[in-house]
Amino acid sequence: MKQLKLSAIGQYSTYKEESLLPIVLSSLGYRIIWVDPYKCDLLIIGKPMSALKLILKKGGHLLLPNQVHALINKMLNNGHYRPVTLFHTCENLRHDCVKTDYSISFDFSEENDRHYRLPYWMELVDWSHEGLMGNTNKRFGKLLSISRMLQPLGNNFFSKPRKAALFASHLDGPRKSFYKAIDNVVPVDGYGKYFDKNISSHSDSGFDKITILQNYAFNLCPENKLYPGYYTEKIPEAFLGDTLPITWTDRNVSVDFNPDAFINLEQTDWRNAGILHELLHSEKQLRPYAEQPLLLKAPSIQPFREFIDNIIRNTL
Repeated sequence: MKQLKLSAIGQYSTYKEESLLPIVLSSLGYRIIWVDPYKCDLLIIGKPMSALKLILKKGGHLLLPNQVHALINKMLNNGHYRPVTLFHTCENLRHDCVKTDYSISFDFSEENDRHYRLPYWMELVDWSHEGLMGNTNKRFGKLLSISRMLQPLGNNFFSKPRKAALFASHLDGPRKSFYKAIDNVVPVDGYGKYFDKNISSHSDSGFDKITILQNYAFNLCPENKLYPGYYTEKIPEAFLGDTLPITWTDRNVSVDFNPDAFINLEQTDWRNAGILHELLHSEKQLRPYAEQPLLLKAPSIQPFREFIDNIIRNTL
């Protein structure tokens, strides 16, 4: 088994344990060793998650987020330090916002040997049928099942209370407007840090979404912003919770999901309470959603494996 020295800067705190990338590398036969940035073979760069100070162990420096990439560039210009660099983000950032050798993002840019589109929801899929195991989806309570998403939503949500659940750490931007509009038509119960100040973060909520969703016909799950290609776990988790997803996303979502399987507020006159009320209280209008699968074809993780394998071959 070949040894591979990795380092990550600006990634979320559980990246080493929960990201799909290290799991794929292990499946390819590499023994991963996490080292300091100036000792690695592959430097994985992401967006700092907050304005909190990040610790770089080299010399014990404390760095603010806006200092991180400046230091990276300085190190990369040092002739004694030149790892292969990979920008990997699950956020709504373009693939080239950080200049690296390779990138992994949600971006719809032309896929070639330097960039791979991996929307965040695919990080949380159960890939065991392709021999890839080890990823988790703790907040939801289980991994996303491809076989279930290929089946129609079904009628179960009709038997549940005609109300919606909303999971949110904030209600910035249009989220609050969606919340008020839907709550004016059917009751919306809120969960998460925004609604419970005792919750420190969405990762430490003390509940799993799939259990809560058993008591709701709808899941209000808008994306944070309209970015073509930026589709998170929200829609598939709502679907797999046997609820009808009520989301807000751009029309290119059809590349990933069947747009007939959920309500997209971006294409609905959601400011009109009469239209919303008629939609959410009419079994005739809701019935077609029950007959639709979320996926029209099964995705595969194999192309991503091949992309990562190519990076490591060039690295070593």
